[in-house]
Formats: sequence, C-alpha cells, structure tokens
Amino acid sequence: MNIAQIETNLQKLVKSYSRKTFIYSLLLAYGLPKASISRLQKGNLNLSKNEGELSWKNKVLFREEFEEDLHVTISELASTIKHDQRFVIVTDYKTLLAIDTKTDDKLDIAFNHLPKHYDFFLPWAGMEKTQHANENPADIKAAERMAKLFDEIKKDNPDKSPEFTHKLNVFLSRILFCFFAEDTNIFADNQFTSAISSHTQVDGSDLNKYLDKLFTVLNTSKKERKNLPFYLEAFPYVNGGLFKQNIGSPKFTRRSRQAIIDSGELDWSAINPDIFGSMIQVVVTPEHRGGFGMHYTSVPNIMKVIEPLFLNDLYEAFENAKGSEKKLNDLLNRIRKIKIFDPACGSGNFLIISYKELRKLEMKILKELNVIPYSGISLSQFYGIELDDFAHEIAQLSLWLAEHQMNVEFFKEFGRTNPTLPLKEAGRIVHGNSCRIDWEKVCTKSKDSETYILGNPPYLGARLQNNEQKEDIELIFKGIIGANNLDYIACWFKKASDYISLHNFKYAFVTTNSISQGEQVNLLWPYIIGKELSIHFVHSSFKWSNSAKSNAAVIVSIIGVGNSKKIKSIIYKDNTKQYVDNINPYLIAGRNIFIQKRSKPLSNLPEMTFGSMPNDGGHLIFQKESEYASLIEDHPGSEIYIKEMFGAEDYINGVKRYCLWITDKQLKNVKQISLINNRIKEVKRYRELSQRKATNILAKSPYRFAEIRHKETDSLIIPRHSSERREYIPMGFLTSKTLIADSALAIYHAKPFHLGIVTSKIHMAWMKIVCGRIKSDYRYSSSLVYNTFPFPAISEQRKQEITQCVFRILEEREKHSDKNLAKLYDPDKMPQGLREAHHQNDLAIERCYRSKPFESDEERLEFLFKLYEQMIEDEKSKGTLFEGMGTKIKKKKK
Repeated sequence: MNIAQIETNLQKLVKSYSRKTFIYSLLLAYGLPKASISRLQKGNLNLSKNEGELSWKNKVLFREEFEEDLHVTISELASTIKHDQRFVIVTDYKTLLAIDTKTDDKLDIAFNHLPKHYDFFLPWAGMEKTQHANENPADIKAAERMAKLFDEIKKDNPDKSPEFTHKLNVFLSRILFCFFAEDTNIFADNQFTSAISSHTQVDGSDLNKYLDKLFTVLNTSKKERKNLPFYLEAFPYVNGGLFKQNIGSPKFTRRSRQAIIDSGELDWSAINPDIFGSMIQVVVTPEHRGGFGMHYTSVPNIMKVIEPLFLNDLYEAFENAKGSEKKLNDLLNRIRKIKIFDPACGSGNFLIISYKELRKLEMKILKELNVIPYSGISLSQFYGIELDDFAHEIAQLSLWLAEHQMNVEFFKEFGRTNPTLPLKEAGRIVHGNSCRIDWEKVCTKSKDSETYILGNPPYLGARLQNNEQKEDIELIFKGIIGANNLDYIACWFKKASDYISLHNFKYAFVTTNSISQGEQVNLLWPYIIGKELSIHFVHSSFKWSNSAKSNAAVIVSIIGVGNSKKIKSIIYKDNTKQYVDNINPYLIAGRNIFIQKRSKPLSNLPEMTFGSMPNDGGHLIFQKESEYASLIEDHPGSEIYIKEMFGAEDYINGVKRYCLWITDKQLKNVKQISLINNRIKEVKRYRELSQRKATNILAKSPYRFAEIRHKETDSLIIPRHSSERREYIPMGFLTSKTLIADSALAIYHAKPFHLGIVTSKIHMAWMKIVCGRIKSDYRYSSSLVYNTFPFPAISEQRKQEITQCVFRILEEREKHSDKNLAKLYDPDKMPQGLREAHHQNDLAIERCYRSKPFESDEERLEFLFKLYEQMIEDEKSKGTLFEGMGTKIKKKKK
C-alpha cells in the first residue's frame, strides 16, 4: 500500500462512511489484512466489550463519543492501555482526536480533514515515522543574545578590517566560554558576570582593560601567578590555547557592557556546543560565509545524517546485546574504536553531535553491564578538515565543551568522571583545503575500526565557483570530460568514494539536489558505482534550515553511500521511511540506469530544436511595443520586415516583442528606412567588436539572426526555464508568423497530440528527475529530457483522444484570456477548469502506457525507467547507433 493509495482511500472514506464500519474501513485504508479485519468485526480479535469501542492488540484503541468531552475521553483511554495499542482514537464524526503512543504525537482535527493527515497512521502500513529531537530553546536564545552583543560592540568599534573582524570573533568565543564555564562548575557560579558587574565602571570605559587582564590570568598557571587581587586569583587556569593569543579586547560603552551582563544571565549550561556555528554566522560577513559555502546546521538536521549512517545500527546492536555480557562488551569495544571524520567540518557541528550520541550510548551499555564504569570514548576518535582558520579553532573548542558536558552527565549517572581543567587537545582538526589534502593522512585507515565520513560540504554550482575552486574540480576529476559542470560538493563525493573503496566504511553528505539531476548524474555517479559502492539511504528533498540569526534555508537531499554488499536501502521522505532493493543515482527506487544525452528522440516524436538566436547586442529586437508601433506609423508597409517574437519569459508572462526579420532580397529596400538601417549598423559594430571569431564573421550579414532555426509552419513553444513551483511548464502553439527565440525550444510541424504528451504529468515527472536546474528552477533540455523520454507507439484513436484533451486545455486558457500563463499556472491560483482539463489529458497519456492510472510520481518514474531501459536495449538489438554522450561505466572482467 503506497501513500497515494492511502490518501485516495481516506478521501473516499470521509465522503461516504458508516458509523458501524468506520474504524474497520480506516484500518483497511492502510492495507491491513482483510481477513484480520473480518475477524475483528466478528468480535474474535476485539478485546473490548464496551459498545462503540474497539480494542485491537498492538494496533488501536477506538471509541465513539457523543456526550463527554472528547479531550477528556482520550486522556482517560490513553491512561488505561493494557495491550500496547499503537494508536488511541476518539471521534464524534465531527472531530477526530488521536494519540500515537510510541511517539506521543497528537492529532486534533475536523473529521473531514483526515485525508490531509494520512501520515499520522502510516505505521499501520509498515512505514515508521522518523523521530528527530526538537531544537533546544536555549540555543536560540543564546544565538540571539550573542547577535545583540555583537551588534552593540560593532557600534562602539566601527573598524571593518579583516584583522579586527578576526580578533572580534576570537574575543566572542572567549566570552562564550566564560558564560558556559560559570554555569557548569568550571568557574564558580556566576563568577565571570559578577566580576564584570562589580569591578568595572558602569559606562564600560575600563571593561576592555579588565578583560585583557582576566584573559591573561586564565592563560597563566597557579604557580606562575604573582600579586593578583583575590577576584582574579580565584579564576582557574584554563590553558588549551583559547586565551594564549594576546588580541586586545574591543572598546565598550554603557550599552555594550550591559549586553555582556544581560547575556551572562542566561543559563548557558543548557546550550549545545554547536551554538558556536550559529555565532559564526552572526559574526562572519555575508561575503565570507558565501565564499566558503558555510551553512550552520541544526541538531535535528544533523540527526538525519548520523542516525541512518551509523547510530540506528548501533542501537539495534545494543537491543540485540541486552542480557549478554559478551555482546555488550563487544559493542562497547566497537564504539570505542569508531572513527568519525568530517572533511568540511566548519565549527564542528557534526563531530560534536556524533560525539555526544556515542557517549550517551556508552552510558546505556555501562548501565546494562552494571560495572564500575569509565568512559573509553576519546576526542581523538574525531577528525576534521576546515579551510577557515577561525572555524578550525572553534571546532576544537566546541569538541572540548561537548566533552565537558558529557562528563557532567556521566558524573550525574555514575558519580565519577575525568577531571575538567586544564584543557587538553580536543579532536584532530586540520586547517587546510580538503580538496588538496590527503584524507588518509588526516584520518588513517585501520582494519580493526569503522570509519564514518559525514558533513555538509560547500555546495557552489559550476557557475558560482571561484578560480581556486575550479582548479580543485579540475584536479580531483582529472580526465573526466565535462567535470567543469559539476557542483563543488562533487569533490567530496569522489574523495569519500576513493577513501571508503575496498573498506567496509560509509559516508553521508548533505547535498544540493543538482548532483542527482541532469547531466551531473552521468559525470559523477558512474565513477562512484564503478567503485562497487551503492546508495544505502537517502533523505528526499527537504528544506535545510537552522536557528542562526539569519536563518538560511536551501533545498537539499542527504545521501548515504557504502559498500554494495548490504541489506535493503532506505528512502526517507517527509516523516516516513521505505525499504527498497536499490536506490539509483536519481534518488528513486530502481536499477542503476544513466540517462544519456541524445541528438534524436528515443521515441517516435518530432525533432525539437532551439529557438533562433540573434547575437545582436539587442539591436534587431524592439524591446518595447511602442518602438515597433512608431516604426509602422512612420514607415507604412515596413511590417513585412518584422516578426512577432517570443522567448520563454515573454511567452509565460504574455509580453509581446518584435524583431527585424530581413531576407537577402529585402536588404536593398530596407536600407532606405533610416531607423532600420541604423539598427543594422549597430549590429555590425557589435559583432565586429566581439572577441569571438565566429561572431566577427557574422558581421558580414548584420541584418540576419546569428542562428536561424525558424520554419514557416505552426510551432510548439517550450520554455527552457520554468519555476519549480509549477505542476506543468506552460507550453503552447504559435503560428508561422511568430518567431521563437533561443530562450525557448521549438517543435515545428507539431500536431496537437504532441502538446498533450509534453505537457502531461508523466512527462513532467521525467523532466523533474533528469533535467538540470538553475538554482531550484527547471532547465528543460531537448537532448536530456525530450529526446530521452520513453513514449510508446500509439494508435490513431489514442492520438484523437489526446487531441481532444489538448483542445479542452486551450479552450480553458482562452476562458481566462485576461490572465497570462504565469498566473494561470500558478499552483495556488490555477483555475479549476484548467486543472481538470490537464487531469483528463494526464489520464489519456497514461492510458498509452497501461490501463490503470499511476498513483504517484514514484510509480510513474519506476515504470518510465524500466521502459527506457527496454527501449535502449531494443535500439541496440536492431543495430541502431546509440547516440549517448555521457560517461560510460567500464565493466570489470570476470
């Protein structure tokens, strides 16, 4: 039972239900066995004897309630559970309440809204909801306080130099450490904040000198201190390098001094050390942050990486080891040898959370063993590479704070722990360019330990990379043609694949979707799969956000890769997980297939070409309709030298443009019209000044478009770029009098049913998965989308059915002629008639593939990939030349 089927079942259920059978129909909607439901209805499995109530062991406790308050009723029911029922449900058929007893999630909805919340009961269908920790409110407050403090200090210190910014970053990290220390028994309670309040002037004039003196004391051992006042002598020796450098504190005023005192009033013991990452986003300039691709990562999002990568497996081993001293000791030994490596570690977020989770598991194992405990997990098991020197320093400090926090937790649990001060080396974090460093020298491989590589490397599309990053790509992908089109993050995927090859190691990265779409799939993934690696899990596209001051959000996936010898792979989507045999490079269930560019359509479809390209400096184009109107008015009859023109944006937004379209025979006459002749001269000048020889040659015919593909026939226009929000790319027919510009694609001699095919939902599903992207918007390609699209041969009757559907779509558009296509195809505002016309077209197209409609895009794509593979094989068997232009996988000799 898939999600789409469940949602459809629930929609039917709420429209037509019987009180006597509702709960049974609800269970059936999620695919529970009909035989069991029949037994339940007969009373064989129902553990409740109360009228209007049903109790099924492990599954559900259900009650109708028409007199009492539903909220009171469900609370009472939940407190009386005896048979491990997963869900408690109470309804009066106007409102429905439910509790998931495993996750403690609650549902309180109008009864008819049940289909919108289909995911709540998905465990019935074998799709377990994923659980992630909520954001820590203390982290958010701390980030806000640090941001305010930074803003106040900047007002008092307007210096914008990189040197001062670096010093300010170091200063803030020291202040943050002091806040943390006075709330976690490293310092005396409130020692740091009280000292500032008691020993500095209210106007802040002497605060910088006081802090300089304090930082020197914190870097001086007790033996070396001389003649200090008691309030400074009372501070412990910290060491560890944090206070070693003499940087000089910034100047303060009354407001900035008060901001420090206010910040100290927070309970910093509750923060996660990865708050440093949030702090960095506050203090580093936007240019700096963007240049290094830094994205602060929230704890729940980090858990989406580390849980399926290694933590879930360790907890499963723990559950299996309970009751066996040998197995528990083996697991303890195992986790104390695990290596965690983040080759783009930033301020250490992934390493910190991984460390804390391993310490928590270790404590659970020690409790189960009931022995005199000690922690054997060391920070030396954690490795990182970071390009930014300050983030590199912060990562080490953050790991130490994490160790201190876990030592405190360990002491609470077992009454013993390791000493805190002085600070010791925290982690093995290397400062440098991860693309140029040998990873094996940072994190040495060993046969007796597991290594997990993880993180959130910089994304940076091919057109956003600086020269050094482009050189990194060239160095790492040497010999792979087209590698300059890869996102920068591909470097980490290739280096990680090389590192784990031939070892039972795994890696998982947060990544933009681009490396699993369009031409990048053929450039990167054949190499990875050629290493005999496979995708073990994937989190499908979701918004990656954080609790930093400027909350950056991008659309990403998480991809986990490991040795091919494995059990089922897992696809996480929304709050569900699905076990599949294989996840292919397009991040869907199915065999490893690579969609290769083609110069001709795979299916029996007409050729698609680019529109005509002017390369004219804008002089052959009338940018405003008024310019065209003025020419016609001044020179009647000159319209024979002009064509209406549409590019992608013009067509979607309903903007008419015009262009000069002059033949060789017309050139002599047209030169008599000064306005046109002047434009031709400007084109000639523009082309002559170009640094491209091909453009210089075009200066010989400045009255013509550079690339002419127009045909004097009706045409079908397909915009090359379109918003990802749209369910359908707006396409349509144009007459022979209208020119299609090169920002769009064209099908000449097109029939109406061809529009039905390319505007269908199944074609859109194919386009979304194989096309490239500009940011997150679709970039339609003839060679990679249209020419590869598998469409079966169809009868004339089918063509007529689709033609009628297309006519209805065009009629519905015409009913709203006052709106442009951008408005008509806005998913939130699409007219119902137009939506229904497209739906009928979708059904007609899908009947060309099979009689039963597809339930989801996943189903459509699974079918299309199989058909694509079959059509390619048929093409090869017929001896047809296969025109793929992508990377090929070399099969190893057996």
